[in-house]
Amino acid sequence: MISRKTADLGRLAEQVALALVVLLVCACGSSARSAASASSSTATENACQQVSAVLSDGPDPGADPVGYAEAQVLPLRQISVSDQALRAAIRQLADAYQEFFASNGASEAKEAVAVATRKVDFICPGAAS
Repeated sequence: MISRKTADLGRLAEQVALALVVLLVCACGSSARSAASASSSTATENACQQVSAVLSDGPDPGADPVGYAEAQVLPLRQISVSDQALRAAIRQLADAYQEFFASNGASEAKEAVAVATRKVDFICPGAAS
């Protein structure tokens, strides 16, 4: 008869072996994922630079916030980006600027711009603020 201690050690050995196999399999695929991740990261960085460039252009936002909002809508919509989260954040910011312009700077639209700006800045720190 196998003692309980021996059976527990056997199960523990099986779990350790399984963990090692999983670790080895993950390690084998990590270089391909790293290359894809680096490519994605570079594309996102490029898109963030585009957002920053667009938002630094146009009228002075302090002197003419409504004109600034109007000037940002089309250039933001023209940015092509593969990252879905960034694409959605840019679209939301363009929509918020469009509404800000259409409402002549209404407070609700101003808040929507602030929310959208935070979303873009979360992905692209400092690009929208």
